[in-house]
Amino acid sequence: MALISKFFHGFIIAACFIQFGYCHVSYERSVRRALFVFGDSLFDPGNNNYINTTTQFQANWWPYGESFFKPPTGRFCDGRIIPDFIAEYAELPLIPSYFEIGKDGFIHGVNFASGGAGCLEETFRGFVIDLKTQLKYFKKVAKDLKKKFGAKKSKQLLSNAVYIFSAGNNDYFEFPTAYSKEEYVKMVVGNLTSVLKGIYKKGGRKFAILSLAPLGCTPGSRALNFQQGNKSGNCLEELTNLAKIHNSALPKMLKQLEEKLPGFKYSLFDFFKVAIERIDNPSKYGFKTSKSACCGTGPFRGIYSCGGKRQVKEYKLCKNVKDYIFFDSGHLTEVAYKQVAELLWNGTKDVVNPYNLKSFFDLPA
Repeated sequence: MALISKFFHGFIIAACFIQFGYCHVSYERSVRRALFVFGDSLFDPGNNNYINTTTQFQANWWPYGESFFKPPTGRFCDGRIIPDFIAEYAELPLIPSYFEIGKDGFIHGVNFASGGAGCLEETFRGFVIDLKTQLKYFKKVAKDLKKKFGAKKSKQLLSNAVYIFSAGNNDYFEFPTAYSKEEYVKMVVGNLTSVLKGIYKKGGRKFAILSLAPLGCTPGSRALNFQQGNKSGNCLEELTNLAKIHNSALPKMLKQLEEKLPGFKYSLFDFFKVAIERIDNPSKYGFKTSKSACCGTGPFRGIYSCGGKRQVKEYKLCKNVKDYIFFDSGHLTEVAYKQVAELLWNGTKDVVNPYNLKSFFDLPA
């Protein structure tokens, strides 16, 4: 499994703080929405631009961002990612990177996500902002909010906010043989649980969690499978099976937290189902291919070389990115992310349950 990280870490690799609207009514009626974002490269808006890491964990060069952001921001995509669309649907501006908030404070929320980060501190240690450190940064934000507005108002803001997570993908790319799959998944989900509890303790009440995608079906995983002798281009089932075990543990964990923590509410999004449907039936969703990436090299353009700034410099770029589900070896295109975000925002219970984010934002804390 150690070989996998070489190519594909990426996938698997608030006027005031969070703006208040005082309008003509009381604070309680006019507090605005806020979105706090945690996780990995699916959600990273460019936090990794500001830490001591390597280009393996960054994407702040062309052609990343080519479809929307000029210059590139550090998002692992040709354009916008899921939190960008959710912010738009919630009538919020783009949620800033933790390192880009500046002296004006946290406007509408903060994005702490870091490409390559996992639930475990050990996952790519020293190169990423792990989930525990993201929680540490959030606690600083909560402290600053309390100092700025007082305990009552800051608590109300934090309890009304939505906290969204994409976490766990990267933890499974170097599976330690000292544990059984179930033991290891328990460790990963256990760390995620402790972070959710940490946010809850600071006032958070509404949590949205993405399940893991079919990790073995990225162009990067297909390329690895190809290089290991499977010339059919099939998915790497070992990885996908780990994702399935992880995903089966999530609803149980969230239900337990709902039962134990008063006011705890959750939204669980079946990213696996949404992704695999598009991978298996690309033309049904407007794509021409799901096996190959738009940007990269090697089999299925699955080697993690997009932009030529990483270990492998050679890469090719597709002519029409809208034909592709995957932009690079492990990250979706803006078009694909928009489809995912629309279902997360306003999907039915077969993909997002018990609340979609539209109803979740409107739900009183």
